[in-house]
Amino acid sequence: MTATADPHAWLRCADWPSVLRDPGTLEPAIHSHLEQENRRTESVLRPVAGLQDELARELRARVPDEDADVPVPDGQYAYYRRFEEGGEYPILCRVRADKASEEILLDGNQEAAQAKFFRIGGSRHSPDHAILAYAADRKGSEKYEVRFLELPDRAELPDRLQETQGDLVWSLDSRQLYYTVLDDQHRPWQVRLHRLGDPPESDVAVFTSPSPQVFLAVSRTESGRFVRIDCHEHAEASETYLIDAARPDSEPFRVWARREGVRYTVSDHGEQLILLTNADEAEDFKIVGVPVHGDRTEPCQIVPHRAGVYILDVQVFAGWLVRLERVAGLPRIVVRSLRDGDEYAIDAGGEETFSLQLVSGMEYEKHVVRYVYSSLTTPSRTFDFDMRDRTAVLRKEQQIPGGHDAEQYVARRLTVHSEDGTEVPVSLVHRRDLALDGHTPLLLYGYGAYGHATPASFVHTRFSLLDRGFVYAIAHVRGGTELGYGWYLDGKLEHKENSFSDFVSAGRGLVAAGYTSRGRIIAHGGSAGGLLVGASLNRDTELFGGVVAEVPFVDVLNTMLDATLPLTPPEWAEWGDPIRDAAARARIGSYCPYSNVSKRRYPAVLATAGLTDPRVGYWEPAKWIARLREHTTSADPVLLWTNLEAGHGGAAGRFARLDEVALVYAFALMTAGP
Repeated sequence: MTATADPHAWLRCADWPSVLRDPGTLEPAIHSHLEQENRRTESVLRPVAGLQDELARELRARVPDEDADVPVPDGQYAYYRRFEEGGEYPILCRVRADKASEEILLDGNQEAAQAKFFRIGGSRHSPDHAILAYAADRKGSEKYEVRFLELPDRAELPDRLQETQGDLVWSLDSRQLYYTVLDDQHRPWQVRLHRLGDPPESDVAVFTSPSPQVFLAVSRTESGRFVRIDCHEHAEASETYLIDAARPDSEPFRVWARREGVRYTVSDHGEQLILLTNADEAEDFKIVGVPVHGDRTEPCQIVPHRAGVYILDVQVFAGWLVRLERVAGLPRIVVRSLRDGDEYAIDAGGEETFSLQLVSGMEYEKHVVRYVYSSLTTPSRTFDFDMRDRTAVLRKEQQIPGGHDAEQYVARRLTVHSEDGTEVPVSLVHRRDLALDGHTPLLLYGYGAYGHATPASFVHTRFSLLDRGFVYAIAHVRGGTELGYGWYLDGKLEHKENSFSDFVSAGRGLVAAGYTSRGRIIAHGGSAGGLLVGASLNRDTELFGGVVAEVPFVDVLNTMLDATLPLTPPEWAEWGDPIRDAAARARIGSYCPYSNVSKRRYPAVLATAGLTDPRVGYWEPAKWIARLREHTTSADPVLLWTNLEAGHGGAAGRFARLDEVALVYAFALMTAGP
């Protein structure tokens, strides 16, 4: 089913799932079209090819040749990833607690040499530290193959698990592995248990999704006692089942039955399960406890719901509960003793706008939590915090080769008023010596969907724009959770128009505040953020001097009308079901970027795509660009660039990704630069 007669529908491959498995099966006419579009983009950008090369070298120069994560301790070993000089891909390593010589577990560079695309997904060592299971995507389609290596000699076992989601959990006997399988529509629909040495065909189906709308994920609780199967209906409802990791043959037991609109996540502490949930109208979430065994219908309160205090994440340690929450748009970490209920907030420092992140995987029996602090101007700093004596130890500070002087830049947090009067936060950064004369070019980024908040964190690539006279701004529009869960609810379904109003109002507000002027703003978004900038472009075409839409979700109506696409049924909860609901169809049709292209002057547009993208089909940006080019009355370029060897995340290598950033920045500088 399609919305109307679609002259560009031919760009969608008839057997699209086969392209995910083998890109060589793409129909020749479509492949030729995408290659022609790539050549057109290269031709139009040829005048700034030198700048693009300069940007690529500059971006690479900010990446240390050698770099490593802070090791995560686990018993007698500490595990980490590192990069070697010139290496594109991570090397998985470990060292003994006594600081003995390093053991290399998996060299991503060697693995990548055998494929055009390579990305490591999940990797898990067995509880006895004798085997490494790792998942790798070798097509860019997010279909992960699981392989096993004996340690320390790295001998590969014959076992291979195909078309998985990449999430892996060992049983405590170190002989069996839980994993999630993708169905023919790329949905994570079944959790299976593999016994080493057995053929995959004999793997046990532990749990099967009850509906195409329900996606599965498997993980373990922080203590390692339970295997956790999470069943998610997008952001609408969830249900969790637990399995005793010491008894892999035991049946999963359900924590809470599914209830419409109720979400929860589960941790364990002794004989109590600790739930982060929005049950009982706790919109910004609360934390409750229920028994592992027995009646779980009457939870005890641990942290009550407090309107305006949105709890994002919870980590449980023996005797401790750590939560990451956001208040008035700014994050904080709170530590609570599970013995006496005493709690305190970690003094993580704080600028006008900043980011905090909890790091998972620390040892349950210890009393150390790890977190990362950064801001728009401050490189990331990783701390280990001792919850008993309340002291923090700096374990790593992000290094920028050639140096970085945060004092040369200014970060601000502003508010603008949307069309309905709602105050919308905007984070921005620019050079301190930049003359804000009202005509400065500005890149305005936004996302605004699925409750995903865009953090005000440090991204080294942005400084190539800042140092060339740009202001970089993030519009924290409704549809994210920057101001709580209600901020998300106010930007979905029948309230989706609020996201676009907020983004356009952010641009207009920055003009009114003297940061830029109409026609000097580059709108930037990716995936659902591509929908945001595409719909905003149709609302106020003259506001923007250019648009960058990376793997953009721009053909929303046709996609939501096609129930055979893998993400369509679960996505109805976010956008509406236009197949069964006429009002949803009209609403989506009113803002769908592709459907609303009309004869008018459009600014320069660059869209990107990934041929093996399972989330946003390559044909969506391809169709959108074709339609824009047909309808625009301006001579400004309308361009498409498709990575023919990658998917939704683009290139996998740490340097190859920077080449894609250089392309985007060269376009932005050509379009609206000083």
